[in-house]
Formats: sequence, C-alpha cells, structure tokens
Amino acid sequence: MRRNNSFAALIFIVILGLGGVLAFAMNRANIENVWLGVIIFFIAIVVSVAIRVANEWERVVILRLGKFGSLKGPGIFFIIPVIDTIPYWIDTRVITASFKAEKTLTKDTVPVDVDAVLFWKVVDPKKAALDVADYQSAISWASQTALRDVIGKTLLSDMLEGRDKISNELRKIIDERTEPWGVNVISVEVKDVLIPQALENAMSMQAQAERERQARVILGDSERQVAEKFEEAARTYTNNPVALHLRAMNMLYEGLKENATLVIVPSTAVETMQLGGIAGLTALTMGLGQERVNKEKESSTAEEK
Repeated sequence: MRRNNSFAALIFIVILGLGGVLAFAMNRANIENVWLGVIIFFIAIVVSVAIRVANEWERVVILRLGKFGSLKGPGIFFIIPVIDTIPYWIDTRVITASFKAEKTLTKDTVPVDVDAVLFWKVVDPKKAALDVADYQSAISWASQTALRDVIGKTLLSDMLEGRDKISNELRKIIDERTEPWGVNVISVEVKDVLIPQALENAMSMQAQAERERQARVILGDSERQVAEKFEEAARTYTNNPVALHLRAMNMLYEGLKENATLVIVPSTAVETMQLGGIAGLTALTMGLGQERVNKEKESSTAEEK
C-alpha cells in the first residue's frame, strides 16, 4: 500500500494557518474562539485524510466498506475517511522482471541454467488488485514454471540456436496465464543458456572435428577435380601430338625463364614430349641464359646512368 502524505500534510498546515489568522483577527479570547479552533482543527484533519494525489502512471483502487468502489487517478481525488480505504496503488508502466531456471533437464536430458527477462504491464488495475493476492509474485512464479516447461520440451541444440523461438513461446504461455489478472506480457528475452563445462568442452571438440572433416572432404574433392582435368588433358594430347609438343616447349621455356639458366631433363622425357635432340635442348638453354645475362647488364647500365 502506498500513501501520499506530503500533499495532505501541506493542506493540514494551510488550514491550521488560516484558522490561526482568523482567530487572531477576531481577537476575542472567549468560548466561541475555542470552539472555532476545535472546528478548524477537525476540518484540517478530515481534509488532509480525504485528499489524495496520484501520479500520471498510477491508478488507485478504492474500497468502500470493503467492496470495490472505484478507480482513481491520475491527479487529485478525494476519499471518505473511515468509509473508503486504498489497498493498492497500481503502477501502469512497463515493468521488467528477471527470472531463471537452474539445473533444469532438456528433452535430451542435459542440465542447463537459463536466465531470462520479462517485460510486462498492468492493463486492468481492477483485476490485478482483486483477482490475485500479489500479482507481482504470481507473475514471477508463472514465468519460472513456464520456463521450466519449455526447457523440458526442447532439445539442447534447438535451445542454443533458436532463442527467438523459445522467447516467443514463453511470451505466449506467460501471457495466457497472466491475462486473467489484468496483466499483458509485452515480450520475453532469453539472456543466457549455461551448460556444464564438460559438455561444453565435448561440443567444442566435436565442432573442431567436424571442421577438420569438412576440410579433408574439400581437399579430396579438389584433388579429384584436378585428376579429372589431367585425364581430360591427357586424352587431348594423345590425339594431338602437335599440341603436346607446344605445351612441352612452353613449360620448358617458362621454367628456364623464371628459375635457372640450366635445366636437366631426362632423355626419356625429351623423347616422350618430342622436345627435339639433346643438342637442340642445350642450345635453347644456353640461349636463354645468355639472354638473361644481357638483360641484367642492360638494367645495371641504366641504373648507373
């Protein structure tokens, strides 16, 4: 129960002050002045008890002789002392409440700790005050039981990957349970899902092994594709000796040009790739070597200039 005593105290002081000024103005110390002071004091007490002020986000439940009388607020309102009582000042703003489920088994019997946050507000203050003893505690317990129910029906993998789905399911369940109490659940957010450390390590090893398997599969598939291309090229060169000869000469030229001035090639390879005689191959090598030397001399001369 909330009481707003500051405004009532101010009214009480103001009335007493006005009564004192009035008595002083009359300036008669007789029995009538005494009764006037008593009446003013009584009026000040009644007014200070009867007047109330509710903030913009508050709704006040008033019971008259034990029965529901009315809802008041926001702003200033009056009650009848002794006859009217105020059991609840209802906050209609959005309220956040955290709740958790510890060591709860999932559908595949894995113990988990889940933390969540509930966003809710009171949309019917009358139901929240009269239909449930303590609506805030009731919402907290309803949220925890709903979370345990959802965890028990969900696999661990689905819980780790589909938090949005779990949050929406929780919101629907809690909203159905709290609707008769005049409470509207806006959203539920699952903050964290904690699993045992041993299981976390095992899942990490499993993920690493899965990545290694995928890498090996990709490597094997690449080698298969390369082998298929080599086989296709071999069939092409078998039916076209000229293409094989040109390809061999190009490979040899690139090797001599980039890496060395002398390349040792087996005689069998020379005959197979139709590279010509050993003397011609040696001349080609020497020519490329001399060409490289000339280029180096020209570049050094240009730098000196």
